[in-house]
Amino acid sequence: MRGPPSGLTCARSEAGSGTPRPRRSSRRDQFEAIRLIVPAGTEIPSHRVPGEITLHCLEGHVALGLAGTEVELKAGEWMYLEGGADHSVRGLEDSSVLLTIMFTHGNDA
Repeated sequence: MRGPPSGLTCARSEAGSGTPRPRRSSRRDQFEAIRLIVPAGTEIPSHRVPGEITLHCLEGHVALGLAGTEVELKAGEWMYLEGGADHSVRGLEDSSVLLTIMFTHGNDA
């Protein structure tokens, strides 16, 4: 059996490091797309970004911490957040999440 194409990896095979981390990033003037690997039991602490974002759970199961509440996303589910919204991401399972940030003029990310 052949492995994934060059540059593509499976979140489950990478999750052993125990540290959430970005993989590949594509940046343009108006947006940035980042694939996050979020192993089970790890968390990206609460933070904010200047632009509007979408978080799309590609694989696994994550919990988003949002303004005193938590929203779970499973594979295939996504959420939109206003720019500047505090949020955290916690892996409930080994997960892969596509983060897209939409920039407006004057935002430096």
